[in-house]
Amino acid sequence: MVVLQQIFAVFLKDLKSELRTRYALTAVFLFVLTTISIVLFATRDEQLTQGMAAGILWIIMFFSAMTGLSKSFVSEEERGTSFLLQLTTTSTAVYFGKLLFNCILNVLLNTVAILLFFFFIDVRVNSPLLFSLAILLGSLGIACSVTVISAIIAKANTKGALLPVLSFPLLLPLLISGIETTFLSLSGAKFSDVRGDFQMMGSYCVVVTTASYLLFDFIWQE
Repeated sequence: MVVLQQIFAVFLKDLKSELRTRYALTAVFLFVLTTISIVLFATRDEQLTQGMAAGILWIIMFFSAMTGLSKSFVSEEERGTSFLLQLTTTSTAVYFGKLLFNCILNVLLNTVAILLFFFFIDVRVNSPLLFSLAILLGSLGIACSVTVISAIIAKANTKGALLPVLSFPLLLPLLISGIETTFLSLSGAKFSDVRGDFQMMGSYCVVVTTASYLLFDFIWQE
């Protein structure tokens, strides 16, 4: 019970910090608008295929996470509050509090990004339920990976450059399955066609979260 209270306290702290600065929301919103504008100028009157749309959506999701979730642990080091967290709460509470916040934030950011994408670009979604599930699992998987990588690079000098470099190899299996499921959902596939990819994406979230939890105490204390 105490651990749950500590997890919620860490989550609430990050939520209040984001609402006060609006760093992630503003940065991702501008990034999405810029990306969509470039796509519109590049394609002009051409119709995007389902494959191109799926690839662009996951590019937006990947770099949105690199922009919006990068401050998860970096901000603690910049403000000098990481030592206070180590004294007042457990590493388990810090990890799961940060993970919960990043998951919710990433789902919210990707939802806004996708709504903007479909508002400006005419792409038909033939299987809305499968599409929503693919985006949800993708958002959670990205948040799980970026959370622990943000903790690893928090004390490095080149934080901004390291995050995408370290994240891409770890996220590659998720990206491949995510792009495939998104493409199939846009094309109107059935659940049986994407069951294997969904199982892989769900397993990815579980494995990354478990491994991160087991290693986090060492990462956080070092």
